[in-house]
Amino acid sequence: MNCCEKKRPRSEEELKKLSNRLCRIEGQVRGLREMLQKDVYCPDILIQVSAVNAALNSFSKELLSEHIHTCVADGIRGGDDDVIDELVCTLQKLMK
Repeated sequence: MNCCEKKRPRSEEELKKLSNRLCRIEGQVRGLREMLQKDVYCPDILIQVSAVNAALNSFSKELLSEHIHTCVADGIRGGDDDVIDELVCTLQKLMK
């Protein structure tokens, strides 16, 4: 099944929390562009790139945790063992 065919409703709290994280990351990326345009020294930019990567990893961990606690757990409780294969596949892609 295509990733865009499945849907998962999110609570207002979860949506707000994840959206806020993405907004902060978006701001960090804009800051990187500004640093580049201002000819900031390369190591300083690279440190900020590392911070963006860490923020994205943190976002991914939060989303993965929510997925396991909801979609995967519900699937297993409902007898859908395919959710385990899907999780393994997702983890393999994340670990590249």
